[in-house]
Amino acid sequence: MEISNDIVLRPRFFKDLKIPPEKALEAFEKIAKTSPDFKISRVDHHVFIRIPKKEQHFWSPQLHLEIYETTETQTELKGLFGPSPTVWTLFMFLHFIVAILFISAGIWMYVNMTLDQSFIFPVVGMIFLLIVWFVLYFAGRLGREAGATQMKELYLFMKSTLESV
Repeated sequence: MEISNDIVLRPRFFKDLKIPPEKALEAFEKIAKTSPDFKISRVDHHVFIRIPKKEQHFWSPQLHLEIYETTETQTELKGLFGPSPTVWTLFMFLHFIVAILFISAGIWMYVNMTLDQSFIFPVVGMIFLLIVWFVLYFAGRLGREAGATQMKELYLFMKSTLESV
């Protein structure tokens, strides 16, 4: 599996399967009971594959699979790699805070310009927040690279599980 160099922090993939969705989902349920290498959970037609706690680090990914029937003989699998929900929520919260502060600094700058006052502090603040946003983005990219080997392990495990059906 190739991880593209696009601006994507949560890589996705799609696969057409020649087996019924229930067989694929049952294969994951069956291997979940015996696999010490991965933690697998299923909710309806969603399967979550995670790295065990003892091998996890801050940037450890998880694989979310959505398996559903498109026709009677065709099943579609959608996969999404991402960080743990806690890490993803933290990053989204930080991005939200930076965006709110950036908009606030823009409003502050506009008010100061309208009142013919100095607007150097809001401009400096906006530049600083833009730098913070880039740092957050590149931290996410570095995190994705740090978890790349585990992403490949998750993908190969998923592939071998589906091939065993």
